[in-house]
Amino acid sequence: MRNSRALMIVGLALFLAVAAVLVAAKWMSEQGAAGTRVVVAAADIGQGTHLAATSLQLVDWPAGAVPAGAVTDPKLLESRIARTDIAKGEPVLEAKLAPVGTAGGLSAVVAAGKRAMTVRVNDVVGVAGFALPGNYVDVLVNLAAAGGNDLREQSISKIVLERILVLAVAQESNRDDSKPRVVNAVTLELAPEQVEKLDLARSIGSLSLVLRNQVDPQAANTAGATRESVLGLPALAAAPARSDLPRVAEPAPAPAAAPARARPAAPRADGVLVIRGLDAAPQAFN
Repeated sequence: MRNSRALMIVGLALFLAVAAVLVAAKWMSEQGAAGTRVVVAAADIGQGTHLAATSLQLVDWPAGAVPAGAVTDPKLLESRIARTDIAKGEPVLEAKLAPVGTAGGLSAVVAAGKRAMTVRVNDVVGVAGFALPGNYVDVLVNLAAAGGNDLREQSISKIVLERILVLAVAQESNRDDSKPRVVNAVTLELAPEQVEKLDLARSIGSLSLVLRNQVDPQAANTAGATRESVLGLPALAAAPARSDLPRVAEPAPAPAAAPARARPAAPRADGVLVIRGLDAAPQAFN
């Protein structure tokens, strides 16, 4: 009796196990049938490069996990340009591609509404080569004193642009290389009004780049550093007039003109002038 009961329990367990395997196999087959094929990168694709058939491949992807903008037909990607780096095995998304008809090169990397501008740097201004494509920098301008007494002409250092994307260093825009490189030019992505500000800043002072955290969006909101704030001195007041300069003598007033002496009246045409000693008097005739 006990043996028959044990056999029944073992048989029931085996039945349930087989049923579970069958259900799981059916579910997996349904999931596979409901999946789709998407285009992924068969090799690393660099920024600004043309997509080639050899760098793309189709792979099965779960239907419920297909990313937005995924491409299912490799023919649709012919002659397209990659706006960002695409790693091997990563889905090729429309958001990572330049618009149809865009030529290759740096122009394909510039975002809509933005401009690319190159500024000259050196090993110090370029953050010792650590400012690489894909990094964000702040732009600092230093204005030297003009030597005048006007407070607006005093030396000042001020951050004029913040969180500016570095598109390229020298003539390369590859973002995979993390090794510092000392270059003489850096290309930045700017809005049109930022281009105007940067162009004026580099003409009136010297520029420096400040490397910032990639995910830090907080603005600096500084008033700038002056000679007085760096040295801890009180702010300069307006320069007083110097007392040791020679004074220009004021011109003397012109002398007043002497009053004209009254002249004796001329004699009338019908009389004569009679002189008696020192006296003279006109004499009229009727």
